[in-house]
Amino acid sequence: MSITAERRKELVVRFGEKEADTGSAAVQIAVLSERIRNLTEHLRVHGRDFATRRGLLKLIGRRRRLQQYLQRKSPEAYAALIKNLDLRR
Repeated sequence: MSITAERRKELVVRFGEKEADTGSAAVQIAVLSERIRNLTEHLRVHGRDFATRRGLLKLIGRRRRLQQYLQRKSPEAYAALIKNLDLRR
């Protein structure tokens, strides 16, 4: 359920400050969102996979904390990121 290295690189280039900016909150939120989408599709097919469901909930919590951090530090960047990723909130 992980994302490919090429897709991760695309997300880093699109949302990062530099080409190798993998640690910024925006990039981390984008990568987590991609992983969450993949796991959600997996759970639509395999509804009783409870281990994956637990992992999904942990990823959602981590993304939520990063979103709160980004919103505190830079509300403009947060609003732009939410719009680009089509997230609610």
